Amino acid sequence: MKRVRCPKCNKHITFDETRYNAGQTLVFECPDCHKQFGIRIGVSKLLSTRKEEQHRSRMNEAPIPEEQEAEATDYGRVVVVENVFHYRQELPLQLGDNILGRYVQGSGINVPIETNDPSVDTTHCIINVSQGRHGEFIYTLRDASTDGTGTFVGLQMLADNERRRIDDGTIITIGATTIILHAAGAEDEETTAESR
Repeated sequence: MKRVRCPKCNKHITFDETRYNAGQTLVFECPDCHKQFGIRIGVSKLLSTRKEEQHRSRMNEAPIPEEQEAEATDYGRVVVVENVFHYRQELPLQLGDNILGRYVQGSGINVPIETNDPSVDTTHCIINVSQGRHGEFIYTLRDASTDGTGTFVGLQMLADNERRRIDDGTIITIGATTIILHAAGAEDEETTAESR
């Protein structure tokens, strides 16, 4: 099931996307405000834009051998928990600084969150991924928000210039948005539950 948001009153409308073909246009009427709006089934513009940006940046890099490519791209990911401002999103991390914030075209952040949450800055926090001596990944979080809402780990707000080491399963809150870190190689809870 997919959800769309009314552009007038922000109410979510749920529909079964498997009943439609890619490229098909659907028209909805909001049950609350009766606004009519259309969507097109398929890949979002943001995903297309991200793929184009990644392709352009890869054109300037040396090619990675196929056997190393899968290894090189698994640096972990963050999962944005669905709430009234946005849908559930899984965003991959890369080595170095991963700048998280609200998606705005041309902002230059590398982990953009599609959200209507006004308390999330366009550059809200940074997760740095580095490798330790034994090849393990080290995740370090720091706040980069400018609006005063800050970045929370659990119930504790990060102080100015504080860097906090985080691990798999760490819950991060920016504004009204909750993010969960999934370290590289960590099993998903869903996968673990299925295998039991």
